[in-house]
Parts: sequence; structure tokens; C-alpha cells
Amino acid sequence: MNWLQLYATARDAQHATAGYYNRNAGVDTPDGKVNVRIPLPAADTMDVRLWREEDVLAAVRPYVDYAPELRYVSHAPRFQVQTFIEGHLLDSFAPRGSAVPDHVIGDVVTVMSQLTAIPLAKAPALPQDWPLSGDSTAFGRRLAELTRRIHANHVAEYEEPFDTFGIPADPLGPVADRWETLTSRPFAVLHADLHRKNMIVAAGAAWFLDWELALWGDPAYEVAIHLHKMDYPERQRDALLRLWPQALPQESTRGWQSDVQVYLRHERIKSAVVDTIRYSKQLASPGSTPALRDFLVTRLANKLNAARRVWGMAPDMTPQRVRLGLRAWLLHPGR
Repeated sequence: MNWLQLYATARDAQHATAGYYNRNAGVDTPDGKVNVRIPLPAADTMDVRLWREEDVLAAVRPYVDYAPELRYVSHAPRFQVQTFIEGHLLDSFAPRGSAVPDHVIGDVVTVMSQLTAIPLAKAPALPQDWPLSGDSTAFGRRLAELTRRIHANHVAEYEEPFDTFGIPADPLGPVADRWETLTSRPFAVLHADLHRKNMIVAAGAAWFLDWELALWGDPAYEVAIHLHKMDYPERQRDALLRLWPQALPQESTRGWQSDVQVYLRHERIKSAVVDTIRYSKQLASPGSTPALRDFLVTRLANKLNAARRVWGMAPDMTPQRVRLGLRAWLLHPGR
């Protein structure tokens, strides 16, 4: 296989898709179709990044039934080649807020359970300053530290929309004293990005993609960030919260009810800050269409309202108010 030629084909492909950190292109080869995954240059890091994705895929492959297989890794230029999963992106037929096929709930719980079976010795190496297993307080603080840094680094440039949307000067105030209350649970490998655009449904099973944000951390955080990003209907949210404690070891779920809420409150806050920045940049892009702008404005209004509830504010941020609030900033960004 000429891997560099494969990379060049993927780099120039017109049908590629992209998230915040990587561009993906399906490319046909004599051995079958593959997914070529290329990091986006100068992507803003808005999430905790612990490991290289290729190291995560190698570690989880023996334990997780439905994850892509790593075929090749290049460090110069940077790209991966993975097996191509034929199927339907969950978001394409069950967008955020709508019901998913019931098997997806079970598939998500299964992958969370399978990840808890990976011993630390089989996971990629951790940095020396990473919180020790069971230190949920230090883990939560690590998450909050990044959110606080993102806000501090952007507050001058985005002061106007932050003020308009009601983002407080100390957005993490509602969770600042809650990290000390977290229960100690053994850490596990977490996907940490289980949402509808990272799941492909094929032959009645969900495959889990995009392992770039995987962490070694508190299993309760996996549940919280999943609930935040999926926005399940109440029936399916309750089903997941019923099945998850039954599937994991008891020590991995003790005290989970209140702690999931702490992590969830943090994710609501983080999303309001981060997505105000991200969506503003997308709206300012010359390539944004009216349909995309309407989608982003409506999505941002929903995220702001979720955070405003955490801040004790009325969830009254309408798409119109968001649009008007951003319009002045877009005319004079960073003034």
C-alpha cells in the first residue's frame, strides 16, 4: 500500500468531513475502503487532550467490540488510516434531542462497561502530573482548569457577547466548591466524546468513532458528558441511567447520582463559553450559509439557556437575541 499516495488522495478529496480537530475522507483501495484521518492545522484546543488517538485505538481494540481498527500511522505528515465503517451516522437520522434506536442505549452502556475492563497497564502512558486513580476531586479540577483558562484567554476579545449572553465574570462559580464533594471511584479509560456524530449504526449495532479526546478518569464523567451531548428524550435518559449502574462494577458507580450532576453542570457552563467562541468564528466565516447560521444561532441559544439555569438566570435567550447579540460583535470583533 502506498500510504503517502493514500494521504494525498484524502487530503485533496472534495467529499471529506471535518470536526473540530480532524478531517476524515473515505478512500477506496484494492483491499477495501479505508478512512484517512488528517489533523486540522492550528485547531483551537478547547478540550482536555491526554493521548494520541492512535495509541488509544491500539489500547481499546482488544476490549471494545465496535471501534475502528487502526491500519497505519504516519507522523510526518500526521495522519492515520482506519477501517471504514459502512453505515449511517446516528446524527443523520436521529439528531440531538430526538429518540435514538433503543439498541443504541444498550450499546453505549456496553462500551462504557468494556472500557472499565482496561487496566491502567494496558492504557497509553499518563503524564506524571495526571490525577491518581480514585482522586475524582483532582480530576474534576483538571477539567475546570481548562474551562477557566479558555474563558480567561478569550474574555477580552469576546467581552461583548459574553456580557450580552449573561456569562458571568466567574462562570465556574456554581461548581467551584463542588469538586471536594465528589466520591472516589476507580478511574477507567473514557471515550469522553460519545455523541451522535461519533456513532455509526450498521447492522443493528452502534460503532464508536473519534477517540481523540479519550481520558483516564472518573466513569461518572463519561455519563455526564454523554448526557450533555446527546440530549436524550426523558425516557431514554432514564433508561441509560438505569442500565449504566447495573453494567459497571459497583465500585465504579458508587455515589454517582449527585456527582453526575456536578459534572453535568460543569459541561453546561463549558459549552456556553466554548461554543460562543466556536460558533462566533463559524458565523464570521465567509463560507457560512444562511441555513448554517440559523442552525448555529438556535443551537447556541439552547446551550446558553442550559448554562443560564446553572447560573440561576432565566432561560430566556432566544435565537433572535443571540443573533442580535452577535451581530454587533461580528461587525467589530474584539473591539
